Amino acid sequence: MKSNLYRLCYTHVGQDFSICNYWNDPHHRDLYLNNSNFLALLNDERLHPNASAWKKNFLRIRKMVLIGGPDDGVIMPWESSLFAFYDDNETVREMKSQPVYLTDAFGLKTLDARSDLVFCIMPGVSHTYWHSNRTVYDTCVDKWLT
Repeated sequence: MKSNLYRLCYTHVGQDFSICNYWNDPHHRDLYLNNSNFLALLNDERLHPNASAWKKNFLRIRKMVLIGGPDDGVIMPWESSLFAFYDDNETVREMKSQPVYLTDAFGLKTLDARSDLVFCIMPGVSHTYWHSNRTVYDTCVDKWLT
């Protein structure tokens, strides 16, 4: 199924499904860039009229806490919750190797340079429990609330 999901996701109809809004198939990059109406725009990987305003607003973030873990079971690769992603060979490349970071497309590199990115890696938490896991809250969230 995963190998054919792009056939649905990169269509007008597919963009109405939440999973398709986040689908970034490393084997069909052109389709993703040309047809993704959410993630490709949010990551400033495709030109759109709101890019400058979105980057300005993103840079207003005082502290961005990125939470993920190897036992998520849904997010693939799980490291994409930390802005890592696959290369053409499906090898996971860290955030600092990603084009959106290197070009500072939407301000991620700037946030990192300001030390305003926090990475919280939590093994043992599956996807449907992130929001209700007390250890995740105590370790990754509580100290950043103002």
